[in-house]
Amino acid sequence: MSPFSIGALALTMSIDAFIASLGKGTATARPNFAATLRTGAVFGIVEAITPLIGWAAGMAASRYVQAVDHWIAFTLLAGVGIHMALQAWTRDAEEDAGPVSFWATLVTAIGTSIDAMAVGVSLAFLQVNIVIIALAIGCTTMIMSSTGLLVGRYIGARFGRIAETLGGMVLVAIGGMILWEHLTQAG
Repeated sequence: MSPFSIGALALTMSIDAFIASLGKGTATARPNFAATLRTGAVFGIVEAITPLIGWAAGMAASRYVQAVDHWIAFTLLAGVGIHMALQAWTRDAEEDAGPVSFWATLVTAIGTSIDAMAVGVSLAFLQVNIVIIALAIGCTTMIMSSTGLLVGRYIGARFGRIAETLGGMVLVAIGGMILWEHLTQAG
C-alpha cells in the first residue's frame, strides 16, 4: 500500500471513533486534558490491536483463497464502508451520549473497532506491513478521538453523520482501487 492509501485507511478507520468521541464530548460540558488523553489512548490502542487480530485470522485462511483474495478485500472493505455510511443515518443522534467512564469508553472503543478487524482480514490477502498500518490507525485514532471529545459539544450533532458517511465511501473507494489494481495487472 502506498503512504497515501495507508493515511486514507487510518483516517477512515478513525472516523467512527471520532464520531463516538464527538458524542461523548456533547455529554461532557468541559472534558479535562487527562480525560481527553485517556479517551484517545483507549480508542487508539483498541483500534491498533483489532486490525492485527483480523490480519492474523486472514493470514490463517489466505493460502486457501489466494485466487480470489482481491475480491475478498474489495467485498470486505466495500461492505464495511457501506455499513458505516448507512449506520451514520440510521443511528439515533443521541446514541453515543453518556458519561465518560473508563469502561464506557472501552466498550465504545471495542464497538467502533470491529470495522478495523474486518479491514485487517482483508489486508491479510495483500502484501502489506500490518504493523505500520496498525500503528498508523492507532495513532490517527488517538488524535482524532481526543480531538473529537474536545470539540464534540460544538459540532457533534451537526457534522458527525456527514463525516462518517464520507469515511464509509473512502473505504469503498480503497476496496475499488485494490480490485482495479489487481484486474489491470492481471490483464
